[in-house]
Amino acid sequence: MGATTHDLTIGDREVVKRYRSWDRGEPDREWAGLVLLHEHAPGLAPEPLARREVDGVPEVVMTRLPGHALGDGPLSEGEADGLAAALDRLHAAVPEAALAGQPERLAGPAELRGWFGTWDLGDPATYAGPVAETVDLARTWVESDEAARLGGPLAERSFGLADGNLANALWDGATCRWVDFEDAGVSDPAYEVADLLEHISVRLPGLLDPDDVVRRLGWTGERAERVAGFRRMFGVFWLFMLLPGGRAHHRNPPGTLEDQAAWTRGLLEGA
Repeated sequence: MGATTHDLTIGDREVVKRYRSWDRGEPDREWAGLVLLHEHAPGLAPEPLARREVDGVPEVVMTRLPGHALGDGPLSEGEADGLAAALDRLHAAVPEAALAGQPERLAGPAELRGWFGTWDLGDPATYAGPVAETVDLARTWVESDEAARLGGPLAERSFGLADGNLANALWDGATCRWVDFEDAGVSDPAYEVADLLEHISVRLPGLLDPDDVVRRLGWTGERAERVAGFRRMFGVFWLFMLLPGGRAHHRNPPGTLEDQAAWTRGLLEGA
């Protein structure tokens, strides 16, 4: 969700990840996630090889996975099926007994809702018109019963990647695998899927069809309803991020804020 937090040295068989920041335990989360998945879902993520400090800077060494990052364009049928299978395996892999000792993911639903209450939305005069109208709708939704429910205790617990960037999914032509676990932890699988569907790098270019992803996962009923609710939560998050003064405002092309406002309005009016 933010700027680059690490540097990568990619070899033929190994990758060294060197962190630029680690105040929220990112190297610990990465290592723990890789260890958990190597034990419970071998092959789904890089194998952890070593963790160390070099000149006081933490590094994690892992195997290099085959394939290329998704996200260059809309997915093929094979890629879409592979993505759904990788999501399903990731969220089902780690048993509750192993999750018990793990922290919740960074920027989880409770944390995100807490941010909403303290967010500086700037001067409304700088985003008048439809954007301001959507911000008003978002403020109302943040105080709604749905937002309170979604930001409460997790309805389901699973291991989550905690990063909706589709480039974290690697496709080798047959299998999809995951990288980048520095924010990972316990989450709700519906929240993780909503994070992916509403991530600005996925949503803006139309890389995924939300209904198609949920259908491929075979999700219905309460879980599918939570995906819809969490998509509203992430829609509000990205709207606020894109406002003048927000961290994402200058990282996206002109018109992105207006596009996000129209999109978020549709999500909120569908509640």
